[in-house]
Amino acid sequence: MAVRKILRIGDPFLLQRANEVEEFDTPELHQLIEDMLETMAACDGAGLAAPQIGVDQRVVIFGVKQNPRYPEAEQVPLTVLINPVIEPRSDEMQMAWEGCLSVPGMRGAVPRYTNIRYVGVNQYGEVIDQTGSGFHARVVQHECDHLDGILYPSRIEDMRYFGFTYELFAEGSLANPQPLGE
Repeated sequence: MAVRKILRIGDPFLLQRANEVEEFDTPELHQLIEDMLETMAACDGAGLAAPQIGVDQRVVIFGVKQNPRYPEAEQVPLTVLINPVIEPRSDEMQMAWEGCLSVPGMRGAVPRYTNIRYVGVNQYGEVIDQTGSGFHARVVQHECDHLDGILYPSRIEDMRYFGFTYELFAEGSLANPQPLGE
């Protein structure tokens, strides 16, 4: 296992659509997932997409027990998701703060569907068909965006809600964004 270098915003590799995984249960795929898990843990990430470490494959991992970057987040089961498809289960969306290992030290308020279904396979080719809501749904959508070359700053609707974490949250709170005075 190895902690891999995470590409940062501005790297053109992060802006391309990743290729589908066609072979499962291979030593190379297992090594990739081990490296992703170790990298995510070393960086206190809630998730990681293969393109973030320079791998052109539609692979994401996510999971949260306790995370210092998201201290108030509910738990999310550790999941390996390959070739995912997401569908909203309702039109309801919520604005909340997001960060990203590829956009270090920054946060932005991003609208996301509150309730989703996601389908894909794991590293063995076994079907995954799950639902998620709240933070779970947010993490899945964020990570899957990476597979399509989308970084969360492009989803921010009001740039007043984007900046360095320290500046935005000098009080130490990551409460949901409130409307700013016009």
